[in-house]
Amino acid sequence: MNLLNHVRQVAGCGLFLWGAVSLWGQQPEYVSSVWNPDLGNGTYKNPVICADYSDPDVCAVGNDFYLTASSFACIPGLPILHSRDLVNWKIVNYALDKLVPEDFYDVVRHGKGVWAPSIRYHNGEFYIYWGDPDFGVYMVKASDPAGDWSEPVLVKKAKGIIDPCPLWDDDGRCYLVYAYAGSRAQINSVLCVAEMNAEGTEVIGPGRIVFDGNDDVNHTAEGPKFYKHDGYYYIMFPAGGVQSGWQMVARSRQVYGPYEARRVMEQGNTPVNGPHQGAWVRTAAGEDWFIHFQDKGCYGRVIWLEPMRWKDGWPVIGEDTDGDGCGNPVLTYRKPDVPMTESVNPVESDEFNSVDLGLQWQWASNRNDLYGFTTPYGYLRLYSWPLSSGYVNLWEASNMLLQKFPAESFKATAKVKMVSKENGQEGGLIVMGWDYAALTVCRKGDRFILRQRICHDAEQGGKESVRNLADFEPSERQTIIYSPTVSRSIYLQVQVEPGGLCRFAYSLDGNEFTPCGETFQARQGKWIGAKVGFVCIEPYAEPAVNRGWLDADWFHVEPLAE
Repeated sequence: MNLLNHVRQVAGCGLFLWGAVSLWGQQPEYVSSVWNPDLGNGTYKNPVICADYSDPDVCAVGNDFYLTASSFACIPGLPILHSRDLVNWKIVNYALDKLVPEDFYDVVRHGKGVWAPSIRYHNGEFYIYWGDPDFGVYMVKASDPAGDWSEPVLVKKAKGIIDPCPLWDDDGRCYLVYAYAGSRAQINSVLCVAEMNAEGTEVIGPGRIVFDGNDDVNHTAEGPKFYKHDGYYYIMFPAGGVQSGWQMVARSRQVYGPYEARRVMEQGNTPVNGPHQGAWVRTAAGEDWFIHFQDKGCYGRVIWLEPMRWKDGWPVIGEDTDGDGCGNPVLTYRKPDVPMTESVNPVESDEFNSVDLGLQWQWASNRNDLYGFTTPYGYLRLYSWPLSSGYVNLWEASNMLLQKFPAESFKATAKVKMVSKENGQEGGLIVMGWDYAALTVCRKGDRFILRQRICHDAEQGGKESVRNLADFEPSERQTIIYSPTVSRSIYLQVQVEPGGLCRFAYSLDGNEFTPCGETFQARQGKWIGAKVGFVCIEPYAEPAVNRGWLDADWFHVEPLAE
């Protein structure tokens, strides 16, 4: 890909890029103030992405590396991240602007959708395959990963198939390796291979089991990645469970096996629990590296980069200090031998100065226009969404606009204005997961109430506690004959401490912040880490009332004060 064109394409995706000046004379790149893995001396620290990019897969094309990850039911889905050194990454696109079937995913479906995708480059095109455990294996493709992707193709209709990865063989034939979700198929821990047509658009042959983890050792075998190297077929996969497992490799001279398998990376004496599910990638200089995730609870599944070498026809991942062929994760290491690169990180803060939504933001379901809009006026607008008549908690709200936790500790501050046409319309800042806490302003009569909503076990129907913290006069009134409004401008803030402990505060002037509400322990969501962002709601009413809205002027992510 032409590098200048690539930079122009990225610039057109609505990124908010700050920091060091680009090496190519273009706009500056975004450098995070809360997590930057590049130590600036030729080494890096792990994780290289301290955010929830579960089940990563990577492909290399020349000097460019592209990563995608599970997005589940969050939309846009299938994030595309780009790097030139495997250490510095930025979000450049999404391959999926809506989930199918649309009528199913037009409402919130926590934990469903895109599971464990794989990305490959073949005959001048990029392919991404993923398993939807409720519908089957899908594929999209594009000639430019930062450009438009095709509509999803259902490669195999099935319930319970997950984690697919293709392999185009030397003779042009194409194969797919995949796993099964026990929650849907009532079988798991087995890996299967089936043949596809040469175009990779349809499974045309029966599946064969090539690895069975039902051996009282390698349970939860899943997430396979398929490669061919030096005459062997290799399937790299994790086993032993997300939080406590290890990395396996199986090899065979025949595509359907039999395969022999061994463990090639485990936690050892490191603090890196369950080094899990990832991708082998080879640089243009011939170096081998491995990208995988670590489950960090409320922070989600963060991304690690490991050195990889070959020993007697087997990969060894991480540092193998005892020479047994099974490595351990590295905390710091030298950067890959690639041309000089600059620091760049996934974007976090947002001034909302673009008509393109920043690539850090996702909805909880397929987007509905009535959720809200970007504007050319320097703010983002979210409309109040009616809660259902049987409302229990915000687990049902699909109009929340959220982004991943970007580091173990950080401060997120937003300047917002709640504009209300009816009583009870409410909006503000939320930390969302299986447990959640929101700091909002709600209209009550001609005043506004600052309140905190907290819920535990939201998926299980946990009941909210709602606590009023302060009340204010409106900061503005508009007497519109058919629809008068009152509004309140306010600064809302959450400070996230190591371990995910959240403390909230507010300010009326943006200078002096007043701590408020209860401290809250963030908790992961359904297969994803906790997220932070905006919510705007109103009580269920028949007939429908006039919607209010939340205008977000900016959202800033900064380090905690020392």
